[in-house]
Amino acid sequence: MKFSRRSQHPQGAATDGGVADDATRTADPAAAATPSTAPPSAAPPSAVPPVAALSPATLPPGMLIAGAWAWRLLAVAAALAVLFWLIATLEEIVVPLLIAILVSAFLVPVAGFLHRHRWPRWLAIVAALLAGVVVVGGLVLLAVTQIRAGLPQIEKQSVAQYDQLTTLLQGPPLSLTNADVTGYLKDAQNALQTESKAILSGVLSIGTAAGHLLAGGLLTLFATIFLMIDGRGVWAWTVRLFPKAARPAVDGAGQAGWHTLTSFVRVQIVVAAVNAVGIGLIAFFLGLPLAVPIAILVFLASFIPVVGAIVTGALAVIVALVFAGPVQAVVMLAGVLVVHLLEAHVLQPLVMGSAVRVHPLAVVFAVAGGSYVAGIPGALFAVPTVAVLNVMVKYVATGAWRRTRVADDLVAAPEAS
Repeated sequence: MKFSRRSQHPQGAATDGGVADDATRTADPAAAATPSTAPPSAAPPSAVPPVAALSPATLPPGMLIAGAWAWRLLAVAAALAVLFWLIATLEEIVVPLLIAILVSAFLVPVAGFLHRHRWPRWLAIVAALLAGVVVVGGLVLLAVTQIRAGLPQIEKQSVAQYDQLTTLLQGPPLSLTNADVTGYLKDAQNALQTESKAILSGVLSIGTAAGHLLAGGLLTLFATIFLMIDGRGVWAWTVRLFPKAARPAVDGAGQAGWHTLTSFVRVQIVVAAVNAVGIGLIAFFLGLPLAVPIAILVFLASFIPVVGAIVTGALAVIVALVFAGPVQAVVMLAGVLVVHLLEAHVLQPLVMGSAVRVHPLAVVFAVAGGSYVAGIPGALFAVPTVAVLNVMVKYVATGAWRRTRVADDLVAAPEAS
């Protein structure tokens, strides 16, 4: 009896054996030689990608925080650089606008005071503008008149001082002769003639600057008029340029900055008047021929904090030295120092400190930085800019605009009901 090959094994065993046999036939011989304990998908330890070692999870927290701050500070610095470039490019437009804002910060409260005392609004604005023009024009006219009236005395004293200087040069230790002095004067005259082209170009540049000054004055006047008439409308339009969620913060910060600016302008006028009166009186008692122009110049220059008063005080000392003598110059220097000490230790802490709320050291560095970047306009606008930005940033950072908005909503709720 013949048995088949399949009948010699049980059915389950035959099936398993067939499956095993098929697997054995189809398997890779190299895979069969691999030990069963090693997982086939395991990679060598040296194959770990190097990127994993530089992932943010492996960096210290301080490095992550420093990197996050660094690129944000770079973005802010780039934005400020673009802003400064635009201001420098549009200087002939930006400077008149900033001057108009400063003038409006002084005249708007005056017009508001007149309007609260039952003056018509248009009449209050016109009266404030005319008062400002009359005060500035009167100061300039007074200075010019005093200079013209003192020219004869200045000429006499100049001749006397020239003779005194010549005598000093002819004495020891220089011991120059009249021929030497005359030769030096001729050399100076020849150098003046040689550089006549440069001087002519300088005169032409002064003429161009005068034209720019006239155009800037007209722009300042028109901007001041429009700011006094519709300053609130201009500010509302500016606020609408920001996203709706940021408008309450921008509006509140702007109002806080405007309040600080108006306080700064009023206080600076008081400080400038004290400096001008003090230095002017000292120059008058010393018998200087330009006492009134010196006082007016000190008043105008004192709107540049610290630096303006120092420069004009030094000018007053030089005038006293040239037209009066060394003793009067020493007295003038002592008077200038007393006035500056009064400003630094009385006016600045009591009056200016409460209005600006900026440390005097920050004021000095702001004026120095502004003058380095933009010259006289930079020195003029440095302190009010720092003061306004200080108040605006503090307003936004403390979240005061949220409390104001909640209060407005509470007031508006009963009205709506």
